[in-house]
Amino acid sequence: MKLPGQDAIARQADEHLVTHKVKLPRKLVEHPFRQVAKRLSVALVVLVVTAFVVYFDRDGYTDNSDKSVDLLDSFYYATVTLSTTGYGDITPVSDSARLTNIFVITPLRVLFLIILVGTTLEALTERTREEWRLNRWRSALRDHTVVVGFGTKGRSAIQTVCATGLRKDQVVVVDPSGKAIEAATAHGYAGVIGDATRSDVLNRAELYRAKQIIIATQRDDTAVLVTLTARQLNRGAKIVVAVREEENAPLLKQSGADAVITSASAAGRLLGLSVLSPAAGMVMEDLISQGSGLDLIERPVIKAEVGRNPREMDDLVVSVLRGHRVLGYDDPAVGGLELTDRLITIVRATPATHVTPDTRPLPRD
Repeated sequence: MKLPGQDAIARQADEHLVTHKVKLPRKLVEHPFRQVAKRLSVALVVLVVTAFVVYFDRDGYTDNSDKSVDLLDSFYYATVTLSTTGYGDITPVSDSARLTNIFVITPLRVLFLIILVGTTLEALTERTREEWRLNRWRSALRDHTVVVGFGTKGRSAIQTVCATGLRKDQVVVVDPSGKAIEAATAHGYAGVIGDATRSDVLNRAELYRAKQIIIATQRDDTAVLVTLTARQLNRGAKIVVAVREEENAPLLKQSGADAVITSASAAGRLLGLSVLSPAAGMVMEDLISQGSGLDLIERPVIKAEVGRNPREMDDLVVSVLRGHRVLGYDDPAVGGLELTDRLITIVRATPATHVTPDTRPLPRD
């Protein structure tokens, strides 16, 4: 089955090679071009100051061509002197001019060279430092979360998983927009600029070592291609995908997604619930907003709870995960809780509330 626009996406990928690179979070620094412009401005000021120093003491200099030094000759002498070229056609002959060269021109020459050479060395050092940071980041990245798409859905998903205890340095954002990646790095996340339907872009995000993948693209057909590519690169990761149209959900599951969230339908159901009962709508919104009010979490069964009925628990148990089955709290098949069970419970959010991730794949229909 070929989705609308799939051929166009493929043609664009072939015709326009996307320039992709990894961007790590960093402190806010001045733009490199602005830094270079400032240093060049300082160098120009040094050049002008040197020229006027020579011009004011022009009687102490001699020009081999016409024996006199004017303003143009002063700028020429300052240029060749500061650049250490020194043709020798204009030379200081008086004692005052030579003292000026010793105590004024020479320090200005050194300052001029420091400005120009220092800029080059800093650029090379910064590039080396950035490569070192990137290599260290890649070697240390394990069991991380890759988020494809840093739009409204992607940002909300990251905020939710980070509210449950995931560190920001364990999140990698992939997006074709440079502005989106700039926003992601500003929030403390690593970012990869590029088309996530391409395996080389996902490899730069170290997707083959990721533990979970969130796909929140703007188009459903793009989501299908990204899911296929991601599942091919990583067979064991948990992949959760957001789509707009519910009819595309089965195709996403066939492509390798563990769970598919239909954003339009979910929003519509929440709207309908809010119409029927605004209070119920507020409670549902509170439940899906991690870190405040009531939280819906998943946790393992502890030894003290083995054999107890879900209704006897201190926490408000909603469902029991047993193997690949999701059983309601009142399902007779639950009986007593087992040590291998996991519970979906509603708890009051506190700073210590964390979700214990389930390493097993979600059940597929």
